[in-house]
Amino acid sequence: MGFFEFIGLLIGGLIIGFLGRVVAPSSKDKIPVWAMLLCGVAGLYIGDVIYRWFGGNGSAGVDWTRWIVAVLVSAAFVMIANALLGGRRKTRT
Repeated sequence: MGFFEFIGLLIGGLIIGFLGRVVAPSSKDKIPVWAMLLCGVAGLYIGDVIYRWFGGNGSAGVDWTRWIVAVLVSAAFVMIANALLGGRRKTRT
C-alpha cells in the first residue's frame, strides 16, 4: 500500500466512520475519534467483502450500493464500540 492509498484509506475511514456514527442509534459523541476512524476503516474493508460476497462487482461511475453497505457495517461497529467504550468517559460533578 502506497502513501496516497494510506491517506485515502484514512480519509475514507473518517468519512465512513462519521456517517456510521450518524446512522447508529444513540451513539452521539460517546466514542473517541480514533475509535470512529477504526470503525470506518473496518466498515470499508468488511463492507467491501460483504458486497462482493453477495455478487457485487462494481459499476460504472459511483457504486452507491457498496458505499451504503460500508456505512451500515460501520454503524454496526460504532454500536459495538459505543457499548465497549461509551461508558468510560468520566463526568465532573
